[in-house]
Amino acid sequence: MGIRILMVEDDELIATSVVRGLREEGYVAERVADGEVAWSMLQHGDWDLVILDWWLPGQDGLTILRRFRQRDRDTPVLFLTARDSVSDRIMGLDGGADDYLCKPFSFDELLARIRAMLRRAEGRAGTVLTAADVSIDLATQRVERAGHPLDLTAKEYALLTYFLRHPGEVLSRTRIYEHVWDERYDGLSNTLEVHVFELRRKLEAQGERLIHTLRGRGYVFGAAPGGPEGDPV
Repeated sequence: MGIRILMVEDDELIATSVVRGLREEGYVAERVADGEVAWSMLQHGDWDLVILDWWLPGQDGLTILRRFRQRDRDTPVLFLTARDSVSDRIMGLDGGADDYLCKPFSFDELLARIRAMLRRAEGRAGTVLTAADVSIDLATQRVERAGHPLDLTAKEYALLTYFLRHPGEVLSRTRIYEHVWDERYDGLSNTLEVHVFELRRKLEAQGERLIHTLRGRGYVFGAAPGGPEGDPV
């Protein structure tokens, strides 16, 4: 997967718009609307950034943030809330937020703040994935093979990121589809095959094949697998 963002927001219209926009930008975005569910996902999930509302059913955002900071001091958190007084901003930032944006807001500004927080986080933990001669900078979303930049669509970027997180592993079609598309694989769609074909084409313009098909098993990223089950298609 690419950079994983959890949005905690009970306003359906705002959440739908933001999550759709984030996914179009290549982020892997999920949304929850309840404070209790949010706390459970923060405890058990692996998130690169959190967008948090203040007023929520169940636990409020500030309570969630303070509890989260007791166990995780590094993951960037952005407060996105209608509470716009100076005292509210101070309380949110002192509570552990990395940034604070008031509603109504510009989506472009939200994206800029997300990029800034991810750049700052890069100094605390590496955000560059590498496998073979391919690299992805998760903060800037720059993709290179052998030093040559690659121009990928959002889904191609998310697919390649997932491969780079699991080099050498045999990844089933179901596993890839459900992680990258966040949908249940029905076994009939050829969406994955189309995206693998296009991603291969762009990668192979700069070198040998790295995404290999294993008949009846899925795909593997890296050196060509041995044995008769490798499919050169």
